[in-house]
Amino acid sequence: MKSVAVVGAGVAGPTVAMALQRAGFEPSIHESHARGADDVGAFVILHVNGIDALRAIDADTCLDGLGFDTPRMRFRSGTGRSLGVAGTGMPLADGTVGRTLRRTDLYSALRDEAIRRGIPVEYGRRLVGVSSRKTGVVAEFADGTTHESDLLVGADGIRSTVRALIDPAAPPSRYVPNLYISGYARTGAVDATPGEYQMVFGRKCFFGYTVAPDGEIWWFANPPYPNEPSPRELRELGSAHWRARLADLLRVDPGPARRIVEATRHDLAAWPVYDIPTVPHWHRDRMIVIGDAAHATSPAAGQGASMAIEDAVELARCLRDAPGHQQAFAAYEKLRRERVERVVATGAKWSNSKTVGPVTRMIRDAVMPFMIKHYAGDGGASLGWMHHHHIVWDERVPARP
Repeated sequence: MKSVAVVGAGVAGPTVAMALQRAGFEPSIHESHARGADDVGAFVILHVNGIDALRAIDADTCLDGLGFDTPRMRFRSGTGRSLGVAGTGMPLADGTVGRTLRRTDLYSALRDEAIRRGIPVEYGRRLVGVSSRKTGVVAEFADGTTHESDLLVGADGIRSTVRALIDPAAPPSRYVPNLYISGYARTGAVDATPGEYQMVFGRKCFFGYTVAPDGEIWWFANPPYPNEPSPRELRELGSAHWRARLADLLRVDPGPARRIVEATRHDLAAWPVYDIPTVPHWHRDRMIVIGDAAHATSPAAGQGASMAIEDAVELARCLRDAPGHQQAFAAYEKLRRERVERVVATGAKWSNSKTVGPVTRMIRDAVMPFMIKHYAGDGGASLGWMHHHHIVWDERVPARP
């Protein structure tokens, strides 16, 4: 049985480990952070294609009881006018729809399910180097330990060490000139139906929110920030700064956005937004990258977690069916590259539409109802290519997909 070292324990790492185990491999997970070092303030949307991919390896039940269904998004202009309602993909055969859940809950659920299946997870293992051998690869960690395996999968996110080891000339991530701030609040009634996101193209700041079944409001904002900030800069500005900044940006728009932020009791933190349009080399020797390490997408697409899960399942299928790892890596890249880069490009386009000048804003708000109706609405051409991707686990991957 071949062994596979998986670097990273976010979404892609535990999922690929479970898929590899199901395919007959012996995986282990190596995470740089201590357990629980997740982005507590953030939440994610897991679309139906991500849930469907988890079902391919019988792992979707680990999400039971987490988060809540969010099958629709209503877009509004900065003046409060409704621009249309978009579905987030047709429900699966049993009625399953997209779900919003806390990022830390998603990470924990996937890790706990991997552990339940007997997959070892080691924490505090920050990868610093690799040594390739004819029959395997040795991972070298900052604490002085090493781990030898037949293959190594980099599921270590947008700042991937594995990506840099595969190709030192790999392009860096691209800063999308806005920030991401999110929170949870309880305030008076808001104009939102539970399960429906309100996406507001504010005049100075994009703002989104939805109401959980218990009445709590889950919200996020994308304040513009033209120059890429350093992590230290964001930390030093602190919660009080972001509260004041959002209050100033949101005061020009009608609606409850400013009230929601004011009702948020926990500290606020800001994260820069990045994507990676293309990574020329996904694999070398016995190493390969998946998820954000290979193709990070802007949160505007809402597909980061789902793409990572799809990657994980498809890579395991390719390794299961190909005669060797090089053929498997090539088959995997051919299966995935066009799709994921299309998602990244779509996310970048949507992200760029959030902060525009007054003339472009008028044009956007005029054409968006038509675009939503015909390309994202329940009865239009829709985004089926994005949301309705289905993986059949028992179907063999062709030698030349």
